[in-house]
Amino acid sequence: MCYENPLYLAEEAAALDLISDGRVALGVSRGSPEPALRGWEAFGYEESEDPRGADIAREKFELFMRAVRGERLVDADPQQFGVGQKLAVEPHAEGLADRIWWGAGTRATAEWAGEQGVNLMSSTLVTEATGASLGELQAEQIARYRAAYAKAGHSGAPRVSVSRSVFPVVSDEDRILYQLRQGQEHDQVGVIDGFRSTFGRTYVGEPDRLIEELRADEAVMSADTLMLTIPSQLGVSFCTRLLESFAKYVAPSLGWKPNQEGPVRGE
Repeated sequence: MCYENPLYLAEEAAALDLISDGRVALGVSRGSPEPALRGWEAFGYEESEDPRGADIAREKFELFMRAVRGERLVDADPQQFGVGQKLAVEPHAEGLADRIWWGAGTRATAEWAGEQGVNLMSSTLVTEATGASLGELQAEQIARYRAAYAKAGHSGAPRVSVSRSVFPVVSDEDRILYQLRQGQEHDQVGVIDGFRSTFGRTYVGEPDRLIEELRADEAVMSADTLMLTIPSQLGVSFCTRLLESFAKYVAPSLGWKPNQEGPVRGE
């Protein structure tokens, strides 16, 4: 969000949601560590007291959500609309606000997302290291988020996603392709963006083993959505096969069911 104009982003998101018949699910966050020093200033955005721009990212996100929800934010031209009138960003997409996700890197930012009344995303790392596993840290993230959401008085049904790298081995070819990742089957602690952080392990193995290990992952079982991080540089066919293997051999045992809806309108 550091680099975004929140009102313009709200306009673009609403237009895309209307074009796609209400199928936009938009995830945003402060942003990942970057090589530029205070790069948002080079794009003409205001100064930040935080060297990572976290403060302006949150301010912009709050304004973005107000715009997405249809709040009248901008003073109207009194010659056209009369004195004291305000305008909302257009177009407005009904229901889009319920499909906005905030990417939280800590337990504190997860609580903040709950207070904002948006959905929560947590990736394959958190910028905290307490000695607990990634799954344990994220499970606490999720619990704090849901408590904060309820305490703030929001009445919706918030969604939570966690991300994992999962490589089902269902053929000899898979065994050869994934052997380099078999040394990454434990969480790691390192420094990113100046924070001691916990990096999630890679799940590699035959489906029965993956099912058992993912069921033992507290965050995976606490969340309602599991997102897979895949090595897109290996091409579409490889990634498609990986996803198909997960969907066929692993996901059903975790409670996933294929979408049974009919074709999209216009197809």
